Amino acid sequence: MSQLIECVPNFSEGNDMNIIKQITNEIESVDGVKLLNVDPGKATNRTVVTFVGEPQAVIDAAFLAIKKAGELIDMSKHKGEHPRMGATDVCPLIPIAGISMEETAEYAKKLGERVGKELGIAVYLYEAAQKNKERSNLSVIRAGEYEGFFKKIKLPEWKPDFGPTEHSIRSGSTVIGARDFLVAYNINLNTTSTRRANAIAFDVREAGRVKREGNPVTGKIVTDEKGNPVNIPGTLKSVKAIGWYIEEYGVAQISMNLTNINITPVHVAFDEVCKKATERGIRVTGSELVGLIPLKAMLDAGKYFLQKQNRSTGVSEKELIKIAVKSLGLDELSPFKPEERIIEYLLKDDSKARLIKMDLTAFADETASESPAPGGGSISAYIGALGISLGTMVANLSSHKPGWDERWKEFSDWAEKGQHFKNELLKMVDEDTNAFNKIMTAFGLPKATDEEKKARTAAIQEATKYATEVPFKVMQLCFDSMEVIKAMAETGNPNSVTDAGVGALCARSAVMGAFLNVKINASGLTDKALAEKLIAEGNVIEEKAKALETEILKIVNSKM
Repeated sequence: MSQLIECVPNFSEGNDMNIIKQITNEIESVDGVKLLNVDPGKATNRTVVTFVGEPQAVIDAAFLAIKKAGELIDMSKHKGEHPRMGATDVCPLIPIAGISMEETAEYAKKLGERVGKELGIAVYLYEAAQKNKERSNLSVIRAGEYEGFFKKIKLPEWKPDFGPTEHSIRSGSTVIGARDFLVAYNINLNTTSTRRANAIAFDVREAGRVKREGNPVTGKIVTDEKGNPVNIPGTLKSVKAIGWYIEEYGVAQISMNLTNINITPVHVAFDEVCKKATERGIRVTGSELVGLIPLKAMLDAGKYFLQKQNRSTGVSEKELIKIAVKSLGLDELSPFKPEERIIEYLLKDDSKARLIKMDLTAFADETASESPAPGGGSISAYIGALGISLGTMVANLSSHKPGWDERWKEFSDWAEKGQHFKNELLKMVDEDTNAFNKIMTAFGLPKATDEEKKARTAAIQEATKYATEVPFKVMQLCFDSMEVIKAMAETGNPNSVTDAGVGALCARSAVMGAFLNVKINASGLTDKALAEKLIAEGNVIEEKAKALETEILKIVNSKM
């Protein structure tokens, strides 16, 4: 796997789209970098940009963006709701694939050194890139903001990690580091009061609030035996939060950084803020995502809100995201477009999923054309996907059948299993055709020299092996999916028992159809031991599938 890191620089300009475009143009000028998202905020006067790529390309693009921002943004004239200290306020690197946090931190240091040396901008390292833990927290580094940094930078303990010991009047100073994936998330309130929003933020953020005697706002600060202020921690771990008023929307918000969504997911943060707001007589009206979010966070949120309603969570990915958006109110201030805000969707390569993107007529037309693919293997996978879809439908219908309310979780679990098999089989529809195309590509390789002939033969064998393994996987998936179909025939909504029967017919047919492809492709393998193994195991799966189909149809017929 190639190394992949994400970069999420925050630039102190959120109104002038011409300036923002010039900065993002610099990023896009670097080969090997993909710009994923540009999220400007008028009230914060700040733009969060997200891009990904291989490490060296990413730090090259980040350097150019920091340079351009320093040329175009005059911090002496900057005003905005968000804390800031520079034209490029903060520039984190996040490991995505094939790279450790330690390696990512080294790239952050390289970028920081280059910015300090070549651009003359004071640079502070933070999070994993900063060895000194007393100055690794972004909010601690940024305290005093742009206006206060002219004095702060002169203090011995705040000497920059790179660059001059001067806070630039025009471009300010910059923080560069490496951190885990962070979700920037704002929750909207039905109040205009920054003070009340801050009170809720202090209730929930991990750092909490300073303990005071008597009045929690004006009372004397309580200190420990060393004279340090005593803190009352908030209710949410791995959460940073402040309250502010957004003139653009005419409401106050809780602005949150969720630094570890495995510890505090988005939906947990939302519900906790709802609870604390209600205690203070305030209502949450919706929320706003800044930048991107992982797919899992949205799916987990959808499942969470369905579970609160005692509804089945075994629905499609699209439906789970829709539930999450509506439950969190992510579309209150502007439309929420999953294809633009979910990181996996932005990175997805749809070129290998051509068939399942087609409508039914186009898929049938493509199959009926003179092209040899899609063929029996892809059709078998699709039949299998339809079979388990019927079983999943029965599970979802059963989960909210009148009188069966106490059984919703039982059927929800079956539906989730069904969705898993359906999703995997849909992938196989295209994968079988891709495997066939690999064989055709291998046969088209040059064979003029002995070396070329040898390479061509090896490529053909490798492609043939893959083209045998794909339908074999389809066999396994379809047979395994019959467990769900059988359970639904036995215990599901009796009004839908024939749907389970049709599902069983599809699954068995898919197993047999895929096995035909296994056998024809295995005949071309020079590794006869592997071919014999796949055929032997395929025979066992086929016989079991036939027997299980008979068993399921017997159950179905007994209930008709």
